[in-house]
Amino acid sequence: MTKQFDNTNRGILSRNERKEKDTHPSHKGSINVDGVEYWLDAWTQERKDGSGKFFSLSIKRKDQQSAPAARTPAQAPTPAADPMGDDDIPF
Repeated sequence: MTKQFDNTNRGILSRNERKEKDTHPSHKGSINVDGVEYWLDAWTQERKDGSGKFFSLSIKRKDQQSAPAARTPAQAPTPAADPMGDDDIPF
């Protein structure tokens, strides 16, 4: 019988080979925290005093859906035309 490896509270981080902009993370990976899977992003930062580098981290639950992007006024749906005409009814 094969013993299955427990990845709880473990993760992996590797260099982001698809980085195209300075704002993209320099490293990407995933991590499991108490049985919940997360995406892990890291940016290499330089200390202000110049004494070395560190990672700035961000995590996002894998099971969360991305929030829909907010609509700009140009993307807002136009109201349908009123089939009964003008709303200025005199009575």
